[in-house]
Amino acid sequence: MQTMEKATQASPAAPAGHRRDGRRTHFPWPAWGFWVALAWLLTAPLGHGAGTNYLSWKDSRVSADIQSWDLSQVLERITAETRWQVYVDPEAHLEIQAKFKNLSVSQALGMLLGNLNYALLPAAGSGAKLYVFRTSVHEATQLVKNPVKSGDKSVIANELLVALKPGSKLSAQELAKSLGAQLTGEAGKQGVYRLRFTSEEAARTAREALAGNEEVASVENNRVFTRPTQMDPVALSSLPGLNLKPAGPANPNQLVIGLIDTAVQAQGARIGDYLLPSVSVAGNSATDPAAPSHGTSMAETILKSMSQTAQGKEAMPVRILPVDVYGNSEETSTFDVARGIWSAAEGGAKIINLSLGGEGDSPLLKKIVAEAHQQGIVLVAAAGNEASTQPMYPAAYPEVISVTAGDRKGQLASYANRGDYVDAMAPGTSLVYFNNQAYLVTGTSTATAYVSGYAAALSSSTGKTMAEVEQMIRESLSLKKSP
Repeated sequence: MQTMEKATQASPAAPAGHRRDGRRTHFPWPAWGFWVALAWLLTAPLGHGAGTNYLSWKDSRVSADIQSWDLSQVLERITAETRWQVYVDPEAHLEIQAKFKNLSVSQALGMLLGNLNYALLPAAGSGAKLYVFRTSVHEATQLVKNPVKSGDKSVIANELLVALKPGSKLSAQELAKSLGAQLTGEAGKQGVYRLRFTSEEAARTAREALAGNEEVASVENNRVFTRPTQMDPVALSSLPGLNLKPAGPANPNQLVIGLIDTAVQAQGARIGDYLLPSVSVAGNSATDPAAPSHGTSMAETILKSMSQTAQGKEAMPVRILPVDVYGNSEETSTFDVARGIWSAAEGGAKIINLSLGGEGDSPLLKKIVAEAHQQGIVLVAAAGNEASTQPMYPAAYPEVISVTAGDRKGQLASYANRGDYVDAMAPGTSLVYFNNQAYLVTGTSTATAYVSGYAAALSSSTGKTMAEVEQMIRESLSLKKSP
C-alpha cells in the first residue's frame, strides 16, 4: 500500500485539452450516513486517426501510430511510458485508432481518449495521476497496473530487530558493538533494538551468531512502509466547509485519537483546535507550508466523518494526537510504526488510525498491536490499494479493523484490496482544504480515516465502551468476503 508526501497547489485554470464545470455529487453511505462530495465534471476533445500500434512518450512530446488498441492497452502503455498512476472507470470501453507526431500531452490525451473524459493531476517527477472516466471523476476507481514495474521488496536487507530477554545483563550498546552494527533505535520498554549493518551479508552473519545467544529472545527483519502518496490539488469544488468545533478545552476525559502517519500541520489547515502536541518517533519533519501532508489530510477526514456521523452536532470532546513515524524520510518501518502505536497508547489514545501498511508479518508489530488492543484501544488500519488479496500489515492482524474502500452502492473500489482479512468498507475519496485550496485524496487510507471518525462519533454520542464500539463497526460496516 502506498502510505506515503508533498503536495503542489493547483492553478485555478483547468489543464489544456479539457473543460471543467462545477457540480456537486453526494455519496450517501448506507447504514451510517457518510457523505463524500466531489465537484467535477470534465470533458475531453474528440480525435481519431489510423496507424500500426506504436506509442512513444518522450520529453513531454507524444507520438502514436495505432491501428487498433482497446482502452486498457493504451492506458497500460501510458503507465509504462510515464510511470503515472492511472485510474480508469471499469465501465469505460473504447477502441482506439490514432496517428500523430510530437503532440503536447494535452493534445495527445484528447486524441487517444476520444469521447471519454479525463483529469490529469500534475506532480513533480513521476507522481502525476490520470483519471479516465465517462461522466464523473469518482467513477475512475480501477488502478491500471504498470506492465514493466518491478515488485517492491519490503525487507530492509541490512537491518535486524533484536529482542533481549527480560532481565538480560547484555546492554544494547554491547550487543551492537559485538556484532559490528550501528544501534539506530530502541524500544526500551519492549526490550527491542534496531541494528543496522554495513551490508546484507553482515546482517545475515549476525543473525546466525544471534541464534545461539542465550540473552536473545528473538530476531526479525525490519520492513519498509512507503510514504503515503501525495495530495492532488483541485481546481473547482462545491464541497461545504467543515462544521465541527471542539467541546471546550483539552481535558483528561476527552476521547483521544492517535494518528500514526506523516507530520500533521496546524497552520493552514482547519483542524488546529483539535490537535494535541505532536509526537515524533522519526525526528523532525519539514512539512510543505503550501500544501497538506498526508497526516493533515487524514486528520481532516477523521473530523469530517465525525461531523457527518454526528448529524448536526457541532461540538465533540475529541482530540487528535499526531504521531509522526516518517520524519523527512520517504519511508518508515515496522519498528517505527510499532513505536508509534506504543507512543499513542501512552498518550491516552483510545482509537488509533493507521492509514498505512506494508507487506510481511512482524512479530514486534503483532505484539504491540495485541498489547494495545488488550488495553481497550480500537485500532483501524488500511487494507491496501493493490487490488489484490495480499494481506497488508498491521491491517491483517485480528485485533485490527481492516478497512477497504467502496462506492455508494456498497461495492468495492477496483483499486482496493479485498480478502478474508478485510473487516469493513468505507468511502475511499475525500476532499480536504488547506490554505483555502481544495485537495483530493483517495484510497483505503481515506476509508480508514472515515472509520476512525465514525468510531469517535459513536463513542462520543452513545457513551458505549470502546469494545462495544468496535463490535458495532465490525457488524455495521462488514462486507461480503471476497476470495
